[in-house]
Amino acid sequence: MKRLLTGIRVIDFTWIGAGSYTTKMLADLGADVIKIETSKRLDTLRVAKPYKDKIPGINRSGYFADRNSSKRSITVNVKNEEGLALVKRLIADAHVVTNNFTPGVMEKLGLGYEVIKEIKPDIVFLAMSMQGAKGPECSDLGYGLTIGAVTGLQHLTGLPDHEPAGTGTNYPDHIPNPTHAAFAIIAALRHQRRTGQGQAIDIAQTEPMMSMLGPSIMNYLVNGDIDNRRGNSHPQMAPHGVYPCCGADRWIAIAVETDDQWQALRALLGLPDRSRWSTAAGRLSEYLLLDDAVSQVTRGRDASDLMHELQQAGVPAGVVHDAKGVLESDPQLQARRHWVQMNHPEMGPSTYNSAPFRFSDAESAPLSPAPLLGQHTHEVCEDLLGLSRTDVARLIAADVLV
Repeated sequence: MKRLLTGIRVIDFTWIGAGSYTTKMLADLGADVIKIETSKRLDTLRVAKPYKDKIPGINRSGYFADRNSSKRSITVNVKNEEGLALVKRLIADAHVVTNNFTPGVMEKLGLGYEVIKEIKPDIVFLAMSMQGAKGPECSDLGYGLTIGAVTGLQHLTGLPDHEPAGTGTNYPDHIPNPTHAAFAIIAALRHQRRTGQGQAIDIAQTEPMMSMLGPSIMNYLVNGDIDNRRGNSHPQMAPHGVYPCCGADRWIAIAVETDDQWQALRALLGLPDRSRWSTAAGRLSEYLLLDDAVSQVTRGRDASDLMHELQQAGVPAGVVHDAKGVLESDPQLQARRHWVQMNHPEMGPSTYNSAPFRFSDAESAPLSPAPLLGQHTHEVCEDLLGLSRTDVARLIAADVLV
């Protein structure tokens, strides 16, 4: 089946989280993403846990594998003149160049936008640093945790009267930053096709987070109020939380928005018919007491069975799954064939995420497993640059293709 970005070539300097996930999305949709790597400075995700079978290795990171499906990898030392020249030749036949370095790094490598534009005038050039290309903090370094901190996400995450907590993952790297970056690339490619003109895209990874904090920002703008940590509670809904169930570390999330949902929950769980709890305002005024009443009942119930009963009664509820749960016990993900098995050249059979969308007449699942370091060096140099195997061997020996 066809892939919608077939024919688009991306020269990819991104590494670690947000940048790699951006180009993974393009690669899974058919773009030829050529990841520029070097053994002299590894993408740190290559040595990030978890390792397949707990065996360390630069080709065994599950984290790296998830972020780099469907890509090709070549190793090249761009600090070497011959290596830089080879990369420039690849760029000359590409549509997109991507990086998520601190501003100035690509310029120091001799691959800034002005240089690349001379090579390929219609290039789409993506730079996605933490704070963007200009401004008093543009040189700041950061990861998902620090981006979440400076944008206000961490301030809202955690329990009341406790310190700010992380989200359990580098949330900005996984959702808002790569999706905004990929959307910008697609828009620029559309412009490129219509006009023949390129674009330099400057993304500050802090800014996509603003779209995730709308209610908090609006509350301050309109009312001058600063939202604080609420745990699992909600300003308009009660009960709204995570409640214990039978078994070790088994929980169910329940969110009641309407009075009808409340009456259905009350009847199913056998909760007290308190007049104050018949309205949202009353339930909110006693939400801690209400949470305790719900917990007293749910702790004796199986989480999965209770979820299905509540859903059938029209009450929003969901089992709190761990990794094992989503992989082995979620029938919806299995029915949608979300999990894809591919044979990695070193790790063997490996499980990958599919895209969260399905096209009516195009493929969106990963095309191939993440590449070994430099797996496609010979292939790219011979097929795209016209080098012979002897040429490639010489360049490897000369510390150029390493």
